[in-house]
Amino acid sequence: MPPLLSHSITDKGLQRDNNEDCILHRPDLGLWAVADGMGGHEAGEVASAITCNTIEQHRKDNLPLDRAILASHQAVIKAIESGQGAQGMGSTVVALQCQERNYTIAWVGDSRAYLWSTTSEGGQLEQLTTDHSYVQMLLDSGSIDAEEMEQHPDKNIITQCIGSFDNPDIHVDCYEGKWGAGQWIILCSDGLTDEVSNQQIAEILCDSESLSSATEQLIAAALDQGGSDNVSVQIIESPVPAGSTRTGITGNRATDLVVAAVLVFACVAFAYWCL
Repeated sequence: MPPLLSHSITDKGLQRDNNEDCILHRPDLGLWAVADGMGGHEAGEVASAITCNTIEQHRKDNLPLDRAILASHQAVIKAIESGQGAQGMGSTVVALQCQERNYTIAWVGDSRAYLWSTTSEGGQLEQLTTDHSYVQMLLDSGSIDAEEMEQHPDKNIITQCIGSFDNPDIHVDCYEGKWGAGQWIILCSDGLTDEVSNQQIAEILCDSESLSSATEQLIAAALDQGGSDNVSVQIIESPVPAGSTRTGITGNRATDLVVAAVLVFACVAFAYWCL
């Protein structure tokens, strides 16, 4: 299967003098990631770059995506111990690994992945990741509702990140799925979701006719809303074309041939038994 179509943009925003986000864009490996660094100038960008580079290297060695992210956690910690970057630097990350029609999303922190599916009404946006954040814990406990979560003053407090000495045994969450026809997966840093609501994201995607226009419009929306943080967006397109339908028995030619052979054999055996 040829590399999936995708488009990526990162922007430092309107209120920061440097970009601590890092994008990993490797369609040839079926691999994408957004890492949102923290720790200030010459620190956050170091942590996010180490995160992406380590994930890329370990995926080249066929390490599972969640273990590659764990390896990036240890790599950032070792960098801090060796004096690279700065004490207290860290990063969130959300990564996508695709293999034919299957995909895995893995993440740490509050960078997010969304699934956009076209429908007869326009489209449906589904958040595939759950933030590792203080306000997410409040939401899960029932202390606040979803609307309060978006406006909470502590919404940027995360409960775990790559490179944290306070939490050396981080947990990498994973989501596994299968591509549907005409779907898009969106990876983004909180520079997008802090400024642009899920409803606004859905409206932009619904009105966009291409990956590049959708990515550009999402970045523009974040900047129009203030651009208070670095913002990164990647959109990856399904290998299943829009409007395609499954053919055959299972949708897989090799499996269809096996199933068909078994059915023919069964029919011949049944006819022989009847005679």
